[in-house]
Amino acid sequence: MDNSLISIVMGSDSDLPLLKPGIEILNSFGVKFEVRVLSAHRCPEDVRKFARGASKRGIKVIIACAGMAAHLPGVIASFTILPVVGVPLPSKALKGVDSLAAILQMPPGVPVATMSIGEPGIKNAVLFGLEIIALSNEHIRKKLLRYKENMRKTVLAKDEKMKNIFS
Repeated sequence: MDNSLISIVMGSDSDLPLLKPGIEILNSFGVKFEVRVLSAHRCPEDVRKFARGASKRGIKVIIACAGMAAHLPGVIASFTILPVVGVPLPSKALKGVDSLAAILQMPPGVPVATMSIGEPGIKNAVLFGLEIIALSNEHIRKKLLRYKENMRKTVLAKDEKMKNIFS
């Protein structure tokens, strides 16, 4: 066991560049995570095994990223009671709106928390996952509080700069 707390799963390795901002946040928090490539359509049995075994391996949150038909988050959620966070990825034809609709429209009993499309979505998925873990992990809770305080300070510094420019 590698002590990973979060699993990021993508349907294709070509999605990795879109996920790097979320991976950077996890690295900055010092949280162990794993990154997997699994396809709901091309290797469904492997997705089932992954989802069923994630809890036993210590995973607390699964972030499932998919484009187009975007079935990966829902299929994973159907096989586990771990929180699954879906991140719709942009597609060429419909810019990710298709993915967003597919992840949002889960049937009752198979919940998937759905984030926005692309980079903002992966960042928020990671932060949401960390917030879930922080419910029982004081160390991560304190890091999240510092993260939010740093965001506040950044905005206030920009505000001060604007006041100086326009006063």
